Amino acid sequence: MANSLSRFMNEESLRKLKALKNIKVEEQVTRFLELCKPAKATVITDSPKDIAYVRQLAIDLGEEAPLKMRGHTIHYDGYYDQARDKENTRVLLPEGMKMTETINTIDREEGLNEVLGIMDGAMKGKECLVRFFSLGPTDSRFTQCALQLTDSVYVAHSEDILYRNGYEEFKKLGGGDDFFTFIHSAGELDERNTTVNVDKRRIYIDVVDGKVYTVNNQYAGNSLGLKKLALRLSIYKSNHEDWLTEHMLIMGVRHPDKDRVSYFTGAYPSACGKTSTAMLPGETILADDIAYFRNIDGSARAVNAEFGIFGIIQNVNSNDDPSIYKVLTSPGEIIFSNILVKNNRPYWLGMGCELPKEGINFSGAWHEGKTDNQGNKIPLAHKNARYAVALRALEKVDPQLDNPMGVKLAGIMYGGRDPKGYLPVQQGFDWQHGIIAYGASLETETTFAILGQEGVSEINLMSIQDFVSIPLGKYIRNNLQFGKALKKPPVIFGVNYFLRDKEGKFLNSVRDKHVWVKWMELRIHNEVEAIQSPTGWIPKYEDLRMLFGQVLKKKYSKEDYIQQFTTRVPENIAKLNRVEKFHRENVADAPDILFEILNQQRQRLIKAQKQFGDYISPEKLS
Repeated sequence: MANSLSRFMNEESLRKLKALKNIKVEEQVTRFLELCKPAKATVITDSPKDIAYVRQLAIDLGEEAPLKMRGHTIHYDGYYDQARDKENTRVLLPEGMKMTETINTIDREEGLNEVLGIMDGAMKGKECLVRFFSLGPTDSRFTQCALQLTDSVYVAHSEDILYRNGYEEFKKLGGGDDFFTFIHSAGELDERNTTVNVDKRRIYIDVVDGKVYTVNNQYAGNSLGLKKLALRLSIYKSNHEDWLTEHMLIMGVRHPDKDRVSYFTGAYPSACGKTSTAMLPGETILADDIAYFRNIDGSARAVNAEFGIFGIIQNVNSNDDPSIYKVLTSPGEIIFSNILVKNNRPYWLGMGCELPKEGINFSGAWHEGKTDNQGNKIPLAHKNARYAVALRALEKVDPQLDNPMGVKLAGIMYGGRDPKGYLPVQQGFDWQHGIIAYGASLETETTFAILGQEGVSEINLMSIQDFVSIPLGKYIRNNLQFGKALKKPPVIFGVNYFLRDKEGKFLNSVRDKHVWVKWMELRIHNEVEAIQSPTGWIPKYEDLRMLFGQVLKKKYSKEDYIQQFTTRVPENIAKLNRVEKFHRENVADAPDILFEILNQQRQRLIKAQKQFGDYISPEKLS
């Protein structure tokens, strides 16, 4: 094996790999170097010298270009590689193993033969970086080791920003094989260093073997194995080990007056307010995307699987997202992707300032009115343009970020884009009701973060449906059982920032979410009362009026309250029908309790409809 590795590695890299004293790691590295055939392979440790090497190599190879502000760089993915590729992202399914039909799968042997064939020689002429990371805090019950091989220095650099170093953690494995493996190649590149063969883009997840194979792509949602691809592996692993992997933010919410912080998690599909909620001014952030849950001594504890933010940059401005805007316009290590650059300065959609009429963007040289081959106008920046930044760059990062025990959860939020039905904020009647009526019933309009699907209404169960690598019914039961085993489960809330009136006007302003979050914090401590509606507990007007003045320094009218918190019975019943239809058709193993909870909600709505009519003001319920 050493002879084989010496074909790719110099003595220093070989020494670093041998220092792990892990034959399982050496076997994986050898196997995939022989398959992908790079010109050389370099082992990167946790040392500042090694990490600086990666940063500089990204610039030297032209995968990133430095911008005017210190530490800022720009990277461009290919024109047709700008979002997650659902069609070509598949779970490898062994014979006899069942998976919910909504999960994209391929026969394991067929899929392996295909993707390994595509990856054969994919790294020719390039340098392969061998990386070691930790998902979750190091030296913790939550720690999950991750081995990465990639020929994209942009990917490697992004992972340095977004994940904790794990070379030293691998030494603690004692030669064991409890680690995930990620193999990525950007494939053949053009003159802009973007992937050529996107028609052969493949993202295959082998949950049984703990591996991800991804090739002919650069967009981080497809190429960064440790992100949404590792999410599938973690879901499968946690399912067999009685913990949970969730597509959730984690934030600390402060009491308006008292010296108290309560920790919340929240699940939102892409571009539905997840990052902006996690970034609310005055609160603290632990995670904006992926959380691990464990039951520790009867309490739900959570950690951030990641260490940074890979956020959508569209509409990030000083008014709506002051915390992250300040970071993005200050010196520090940040990778921008797929935005406009003019005079070495970055510009994006919704930035809140005058934007240039020309520059360089993901399409190359750009000018206002430029069209693509199909005659479509090319925007100044892509709607799904991103930034990668370490959480430590934020002033509001929570001091518990690296706590190996995680934080104790007080509440959980589920939110999507629902223009017609659900209220801005409501509290579940209990754990089961919240998981089913808000989580398993989460319906949203899809956005630009998914290729080819924008403005389509769909069920997105707990905002994790695209990533679930076990049967959906089993996933629901795992969540129900997790709460049942806790001494005091977190309180579950449903939120919806996108409710509209009949003319299509939004009934909430962008920053109103801060009031909903503050109300939730008060509710979990029983410091405000609530009104029982057919779909959950809702706020009282007097409490919201107080919070609007306290949090946003603005008046809140009774008219706004009634508009926002009127129960729309026909729309809610229609939603229940869609949710039930989805589960009966797509979740063959759905638990009976799911349909019982949905039916109970339907009966409450029908009863209220008979008493008050189709549209029920909160004043009628109080």
